[in-house]
Amino acid sequence: MTGASARPARPAAVLAWGIGLPAIAGAAAVAGFAPLYAWPVPIAALAVLFLAWTRSGSPLQAAITGFAFGLGLNLAGVSWVFVSLHEFGHMPAALAAVATFLFCAYLALFPAAAGWLARRLPAGRQARVLALMPAAFVLLEWVRGWLFTGFPWLVAGYSQAPASPLSGFAPVLGAYGVSLAVAVAAALLAAFAQSPAWSRPRAVLAAAFVALLGAGAALKLVPWTGPSGPPLAVALLQGNVSQHLKWREDVRERTLRDYHAAIVRSPARVVVLPETALPAFLDQLPPGYLESLRGHARAAGKDILIGTVERDAREGRTAYWNSVVRIGAGADQSYRKRHLVPFGEFIPPGFGWILAVLQIPLTDFARGEAAQAPLAAGGAAWGVAICYEDIFGEEVIDALPQAGVLLNVSNDAWFGRSLAADQHLQFSQMRALETGRWMVRATNTGVTAAIDGKGRVVARLPQFTTGELAAAPVPHAGATPFVRWGNLPALAIAAAMAAAAALRRR
Repeated sequence: MTGASARPARPAAVLAWGIGLPAIAGAAAVAGFAPLYAWPVPIAALAVLFLAWTRSGSPLQAAITGFAFGLGLNLAGVSWVFVSLHEFGHMPAALAAVATFLFCAYLALFPAAAGWLARRLPAGRQARVLALMPAAFVLLEWVRGWLFTGFPWLVAGYSQAPASPLSGFAPVLGAYGVSLAVAVAAALLAAFAQSPAWSRPRAVLAAAFVALLGAGAALKLVPWTGPSGPPLAVALLQGNVSQHLKWREDVRERTLRDYHAAIVRSPARVVVLPETALPAFLDQLPPGYLESLRGHARAAGKDILIGTVERDAREGRTAYWNSVVRIGAGADQSYRKRHLVPFGEFIPPGFGWILAVLQIPLTDFARGEAAQAPLAAGGAAWGVAICYEDIFGEEVIDALPQAGVLLNVSNDAWFGRSLAADQHLQFSQMRALETGRWMVRATNTGVTAAIDGKGRVVARLPQFTTGELAAAPVPHAGATPFVRWGNLPALAIAAAMAAAAALRRR
């Protein structure tokens, strides 16, 4: 039967393939991320999306399909935003639910735009499936990672860290390059499903799928970096201070005492405290508190890395910084957070009214300088990222190759007992893979962990417990291709795929 005489698709099939199956696939893709780490699931989920796009009758229908996929993914994987807004920001439950839905709907616009492009640009059928759809999906992921300060949470490539063969592409092409590998693998599956049974095209597609996984597995064997010194004795402190109580006077005093005692009794050479661990401005700590720690550090030969809030009054205006301050031998040194969280650490222009709804302290932080030297501690240079700064791989590499170890300090207590803390841990695992560096994480309520240069968690503390994690990160030297070139190669490959598909009309 010719295309002109073919009967139109039934409404039930349109709803199933256009909305239902993509939404289910998007939600199922969350299983690929921590804590489940089921890395094949996102590949299969994207294959369903690409198949649905091939069945779309127009760019608009493909956009609706992409939106359904994105909404399913984000409602299942980013719904912890509700916890932050309602439980800790004290936003009314109904308003927080609406805000969370709208945020997830915004994130869903990017796969919707990818679907529109994949159907709008001219291309042959196979070129569209095998090149244009993966390229469009990844390029729009990248746009999501920087537009309006960016939110690269649940980027498909993260789902492959650390065990998937495709994670071998991380040191070469970064997280977006791994996303591209995931999307190409999904496209091969989609094309395989559309090919005649027991045909030569199916054999070629299967061989290409195996070759892609094999190439990633081979890249995992390459020693991109090497040790540059002996293991460091590091203590990562997890205070487990409730976000509800943190700023109460009696809790603040107990928190200061507990952290002081933990620092003094630790035998480690480097002691690390979480983000904003000390619930007071650095210059408003009790008299003698910092001097006592400095004296102990110098006497014991320690370096102490403290998550705190710095402030400075100049020209009639006080500036605040979310900082990590190193105290020990010599002058203090600080790293100031430069990629701030919208609505959590700064209010975008035009949204001042939201302060009347949200009750979040310190929403007017200043940005740290773009170029900051690594912190020196324990005889090594440390590349520091505060909170969700470590989901921006192209910014983490700014400290490299000078830094031998990576550090993330966070306070994921804002997200309660949701998936957020485990997902954040997996993003840190990707940073270790990209850079060939150990990544150590000190957090308030978890996940406090030590990650080796292969992205493997070698030690961690249970969440929502108070404790100290002894870690022995090994400083590394050298630069992976991703450290040298950042996202440029992955984006160039994706753009070339899209261009080639659009020009090839067979």
